[in-house]
Amino acid sequence: MTLFPTPSQTVGPFYGYALPFPGGGDIAPAGHPATITVHGCVRDGNGDPVPDALLEFWQGSGRPGSLRRDPVTGGFTGRNGMDFTGFGRVPTDADGRWVVTTLPPPEATPYLSVCVFARGLMHHLFTRAYVGDAAADPLLATIPEQRRSTLTAVPTGERAYRFDIHLQGEKETVFLDFHG
Repeated sequence: MTLFPTPSQTVGPFYGYALPFPGGGDIAPAGHPATITVHGCVRDGNGDPVPDALLEFWQGSGRPGSLRRDPVTGGFTGRNGMDFTGFGRVPTDADGRWVVTTLPPPEATPYLSVCVFARGLMHHLFTRAYVGDAAADPLLATIPEQRRSTLTAVPTGERAYRFDIHLQGEKETVFLDFHG
């Protein structure tokens, strides 16, 4: 019997139901003085909010081991509240909005890595949310200048940044293709 590869299944709203865990957007330890807030909205090709997307965020040097599991169900019970995890997972709300609290990324890697899961996507999408000075990052030099702003988180207040994700259209966010 020969098995053939099958196409990826379409992502559905169940991602927002099954994968989020308590405190998924609280990447930084509670009360840490350097905490920043990054927030935004996921929009489709028409500019409408996507109410059932799921976003994952990574930063280097975190400790994913600070996520705790329930010994009975095996599900996530949240974070230990003291360690910087470097990982977050949040669903969008009914208006397509999301928010994470984290620590500023280091100068050597001035971005949050973002993975987007949403209905209608055959594969998840990868992008970066640059926070702070990203001018020296070599990836940005490979992206047309007029598109670089789609990777930049815009300051909205003291220690707060907005990063909207547009899945298609005129304002489409730059998505990255990683080859193994």
